[in-house]
Amino acid sequence: MKYFCTEMYLSSVLEFVDLSTLDRRLMETNTIVHEFIGTVSGWCRERFIKVDSDEKGRLWHVLYCVEVIDEQKRREKKLLYLSETDSMTGINNRGSGERKITEFLEKKKGGLFCLLDCDKFKKINDTYGHAVGDTVLIKLAAVLQRACRENDIVMRLGGDEFAMYLPGMPDKAQAESFFKRLFTQIDKISIPEMQGEKINVSLGASLCSDKDRATFDTLYREEDAAMYESKKIVGNHAIIYSDLPQARQTPL
Repeated sequence: MKYFCTEMYLSSVLEFVDLSTLDRRLMETNTIVHEFIGTVSGWCRERFIKVDSDEKGRLWHVLYCVEVIDEQKRREKKLLYLSETDSMTGINNRGSGERKITEFLEKKKGGLFCLLDCDKFKKINDTYGHAVGDTVLIKLAAVLQRACRENDIVMRLGGDEFAMYLPGMPDKAQAESFFKRLFTQIDKISIPEMQGEKINVSLGASLCSDKDRATFDTLYREEDAAMYESKKIVGNHAIIYSDLPQARQTPL
């Protein structure tokens, strides 16, 4: 096994094939399973199967086998990707994005939560056609992805509505710097069919600290209210919920 499995899995594999502990591990079950990456065939699954025991109930014979499951792992990975990804833009879909953001919030990992949509998107579809509208969404999603860090969550909620969660950024000055950088990149989007017409977005945001008892739904409602006010201003614009007159001044 020292030559058959990769270094990353060596310690767990050697622990699994340790015969001195096998009797205890198979005491209340007929089979135990472990998966690892092999040096030759990729993902493998090793298994011990109890065959029989002696008169005192101790293991007498066991079967050890290894099967290659690399193709199965690739299918599982592909299915997981398809289940979590928005098919048009390639970013998180609503289900996976909401789940990942909720995990951050449950771990008290505060940050910046943004909600945005494309201004006059229906007019773009009506004027230039749905194919151009789709291109707008794809390019906008790509800009959002580039503007964010590797561990940030970027998701399409549906239609022309997107959301982002940037953990570890609960500071207003940092948020405003991010908005500026994001809008600069959005302003560079160029779609030939739109003949120079710019894409503008309205953005609403909410900040939460590690101490806040925030949930996805409460932050979404705050962002939605902020985005509604942002739409009243022409051009790329962002409003943070705490800056609204009706914003609550008490912790979440």
